[in-house]
Amino acid sequence: MGSAYKHVFEPIKVRGVVFKNRIEFAPPSPNLASKDGKVTPEFVEFFRPFAEGGAAIIDVGNSVIDIKEANDEERQLDLSSDDCILPLTRFVEMCQGYGAQPSLEINHNGLDSHYDKTGRPAIAPSPLIPPVEIIRAKEAGRKPVPTEPMDYYKIKETIEKYAMAAYRCKRAGFKMCMIHGGHGNLISQFASPLYNRRTDEYGGSLENRARFAIEVLDRVRELCGEDFVIEYRISADEIHPDGMHFEETLKFIELIQEKIDILHVSAGLHGIPEYMRYWWQNYMMEREFNVHYAAAIKKAFPNLLINTVGSIMSIDAAERILAEGKADFVSMCRPLLADPYMPRKYALGREEDHRPCLRCQYCGARLLVPAVINCAVNPYLGDEVEFPGHKVKKAEVKKRVAVVGGGPAGIQAMLTLCERGHDVTLYEKSGRLGGNVVAAAAPSFKIDMKDYLAYLVRQAEKAPARILLNTEATKEMLDKENYDALIIAVGAEPVIPKLPGIDKPHVHWAPKADLGEIEVGEKTVIVGAGAVGIECAINLKQKGKDVTVIEMAPELNALMAASRALYMEYMNLIEGLQIPVHLNCKLEEVTDKSVICSNMNLSGRIEFPADTVLLALGMTSREDVAFALRRSAPETEVFVVGDAAEVGDIATAVKSAFKAAAYI
Repeated sequence: MGSAYKHVFEPIKVRGVVFKNRIEFAPPSPNLASKDGKVTPEFVEFFRPFAEGGAAIIDVGNSVIDIKEANDEERQLDLSSDDCILPLTRFVEMCQGYGAQPSLEINHNGLDSHYDKTGRPAIAPSPLIPPVEIIRAKEAGRKPVPTEPMDYYKIKETIEKYAMAAYRCKRAGFKMCMIHGGHGNLISQFASPLYNRRTDEYGGSLENRARFAIEVLDRVRELCGEDFVIEYRISADEIHPDGMHFEETLKFIELIQEKIDILHVSAGLHGIPEYMRYWWQNYMMEREFNVHYAAAIKKAFPNLLINTVGSIMSIDAAERILAEGKADFVSMCRPLLADPYMPRKYALGREEDHRPCLRCQYCGARLLVPAVINCAVNPYLGDEVEFPGHKVKKAEVKKRVAVVGGGPAGIQAMLTLCERGHDVTLYEKSGRLGGNVVAAAAPSFKIDMKDYLAYLVRQAEKAPARILLNTEATKEMLDKENYDALIIAVGAEPVIPKLPGIDKPHVHWAPKADLGEIEVGEKTVIVGAGAVGIECAINLKQKGKDVTVIEMAPELNALMAASRALYMEYMNLIEGLQIPVHLNCKLEEVTDKSVICSNMNLSGRIEFPADTVLLALGMTSREDVAFALRRSAPETEVFVVGDAAEVGDIATAVKSAFKAAAYI
């Protein structure tokens, strides 16, 4: 008997190509191609779990038509010569072995191409200095380099490069590809009035601006034939005031609809940071953020197959979207990075076991390091060669192992140890599991973190381990048990400065307010403008509280460091909610009715009225606890992980705990 997800798992045939279901793995760039842009064994193994996990289409992001002039990432695929074909066959045959259709997102970055990688000016429809080039030039300590406008011959040459890239895909065994016509890449640079300032037949009217896209699509069809599926990615709205907006996009679709088979509907721009959020939504934003565009396009073009993407977090959400007729396919990237096996789990009735995505942007941040793509909650991602099938090896010798701490690191360690077949006991001094994730999930807008907390607790409860709540592990207790190995995951505790009045009853750690464990007055001062402090301020302000934030630094560096990807989201909310943030303010004293600060630039003191003072000054590792327990098992078999080793985030907690447990 089949699953309850009738629309998700309904096959469809397009141009003779069978798609086994309606789920596409939206295109990531894993940084795993070779230095010369070819498929590697590591590349193939990275994508294998997604094919095995049940997605119908496995897409690879930002595969460029000529890496010598269109390079903006590390180790991306280069489709500029026939040399790419043989390595691509390894990827194709892997995908097809699982009944999945492989696809490449064929692209040219145009004005966003990286001068420091290519050594040449970026080509574009018109001459200008792109915002991203200004940022890169500043970082490299050089002058910005303007784009080189494309003449007629360069346009024709580039059209041929797109078509040949698609044709090489077909020769390698692909039955489809995705032409990237969105996010401010080269094709959309021609289509958009934001970037196209030409006065020839490729500029001016929409019909002229669409000419480049049309000629690319016509040439791809000419070379690849009628049995090849063309998916076309588009930004339904670029959002930028001077960009291409939805009403014009509908007219653009009219011009290309007969030339494509699937329209992949996204939004926003790639090269301007404040507009990236529309295609790469964060956890402060609504889920299914761009589905309304897809639904409107489907209504306007009922005969065109529509693919929707953007914060679609689960298979049941996909089922609802498809059942309501808003789209014909649903694409997911980050939710499948978090759990490549999600489609299979839903088909098998194991929905509750799917590992939820946090939309924390850790995966994308890894690409900017640059490093191999990882996931904060999926410790296997990027280590597929070491852990094939996203599984750990069974232990050769079953051991009795203690895990101290029931936060994300402790739970991950316990789950991994159990999977390997060890006898595991977990000690948690509080009455519940989750550690600092409990506080992190408390604000009303942290819906993704709430899902992750529920997942952690659910998986822990299902694990074949002994879990001792309200039990603070001591050296004597552990020594008595004589464990073979020990993982210490006792986490971190808030920094509390030694200042006059800091021990007053109305002074608390900020997350206690989010948790509802304390009563918050009408005038609250939050000390510290990192993510914890700002999220607490947003949460309280949304509840109608009077909130002021003070920060010792001259800029919001702590907030930027906490999440560069989220920085602008925080700033928009701070401005929209009118939350005052006072910089250069160092807390000196807490009185019964105020906080007293010194100004880091000026002499004298500043006083802010406060009936509640919330501290968000960072965390410090519980090193003393960890050191006290280090000799409660053979010393070489003791591992300190997560925040107990070094204060970090969920990603560092999960990864360090996993790696320790994977080798015991």
